[in-house]
Amino acid sequence: MRSAQWLLSCSLALLLFGCGASKSKQNLLKSQAEISYYADSFEGKRTASGSTFRQKEKTAAHRTLAFGTKLKVVNTKNGKSVVVTITDRGPAKKSRELDLSKSAFLEIAESTSIGILKADIYILN
Repeated sequence: MRSAQWLLSCSLALLLFGCGASKSKQNLLKSQAEISYYADSFEGKRTASGSTFRQKEKTAAHRTLAFGTKLKVVNTKNGKSVVVTITDRGPAKKSRELDLSKSAFLEIAESTSIGILKADIYILN
């Protein structure tokens, strides 16, 4: 009986510590953030980091995060997520936290017919 209790206790401890370790790699930047996407007119233009903007790449604009920062963006409505890299400054509208490339936005949204969504943003690096 004691060995079964000990085994159960150890298994529970490993499960709890394992879950905590995986969470620490993802730091929540903002919950319920307003996210939008770039207009097609930005295709091929230079970003603030010096790279060329491409709608097909998984990139984003943020006002202050360092270029190259990787973020996990999770749509709070459907749970879909995408990993993006910060390559630009923005968004222009103050209520928005990120502008995503269209391909990144479509990966977590149902369509672009509604150009904004609420998302949780996690810093990955």
